[in-house]
Amino acid sequence: MKLHEYQSKDLFSKFGVPVTPGEVASDAEGALRAAQALGGKVVVKAQVLMGGRGKAGGVKLFDRPEDAAAFAGELIGKRLTSVQNPTGMVVEKVLVAQQIEIAEEYYVSILLDRAEQKLVVMCSKEGGMEIEEVAARDPQAIARLVVNPIWGVEDFEIRSLARRAKLPTNVVRQFVPMVKSLVKAYIESDAELIEVNPFALTTDGKLIAADAKVSIDDNSQFRHPEFRETADDAAENPLEAEAARQGIAYVHLGGDIGIIGNGAGLVMCSIDEVSAAGGKPANFLDVGGGAKADRVEKCVRLVLSDPNVKGLLINIFGGITRGEEVAHGILEAFEHLDVSIPVVARIEGTGAQEALNLLSGSKIVGATTMQEAAQRIVALAGA
Repeated sequence: MKLHEYQSKDLFSKFGVPVTPGEVASDAEGALRAAQALGGKVVVKAQVLMGGRGKAGGVKLFDRPEDAAAFAGELIGKRLTSVQNPTGMVVEKVLVAQQIEIAEEYYVSILLDRAEQKLVVMCSKEGGMEIEEVAARDPQAIARLVVNPIWGVEDFEIRSLARRAKLPTNVVRQFVPMVKSLVKAYIESDAELIEVNPFALTTDGKLIAADAKVSIDDNSQFRHPEFRETADDAAENPLEAEAARQGIAYVHLGGDIGIIGNGAGLVMCSIDEVSAAGGKPANFLDVGGGAKADRVEKCVRLVLSDPNVKGLLINIFGGITRGEEVAHGILEAFEHLDVSIPVVARIEGTGAQEALNLLSGSKIVGATTMQEAAQRIVALAGA
């Protein structure tokens, strides 16, 4: 679950990390009041969960509150698109933040290193840039610190990290407690990622988190009711947001072959087989174990909501999930939806024969193996 920038900064503030003062607004009048309260010189940032907001025209600096309010009014309700998210997202809120005079920009992030099975703090002197570009151009520009899960992170380790990242010595005194606070925030909020880019050194010598990105582990939501109200709109893609509201495990992949299966492993195999057959998977969707007809219908509706989908592959291995229940769900969905794309279903295991009997005579094409199903749907969608 990804948090908006203003939510991420609120989290940082609770743990003592300095952030730029700001207020959230959902209309031009609110943006005007916020800009006036902050002294007039502000930056207006679209609060959408997508990268490249600045390049998409969602971030601008202003010297007058009236200009900031006018821009906010134009921005709210507008769909922003970027290279990372070509489908775009509609702006519903903006963050009006106080401008700061930046002398230097740094990069700091905390994430889980699965190879080390520990947290790792990454730091670079080259902030304000895409960290992937920095890593590709000069891997040595990024310093890493592995956090010991038993004793945590010590001051001397953070000072060593700062030296290896070649941060100026005059910022280290502020840098050490901030990193410790960020590590604490990461652990106590059950985060998957914390990123500060840029970590700004102002002209008066203060270190401030000028931007913030936080992603929370979905499985920890029961421990964090404060994030529950933002869970529904915490996906970068609107279909992912809708799936979250319905409790469906869905990931948008951007292709044109919709995929539904039961069990993450089977769905991933289906994605691989579609790719091997020359197709481009549109999504990952795990219908779950023991899924009844109504849930299958919801899943079919969700996948077909993607306008780019030209074909649908349904791959079910019956165990807890009975094949005839899946077949009922597919047929019910087709009764209520105008389905004009080809659909291929491969159903094996418990209730498989009953399922095939139910689907016979419908527009759904049957297949006996996963490979055959993938090849058929790619061919039919291409035709």
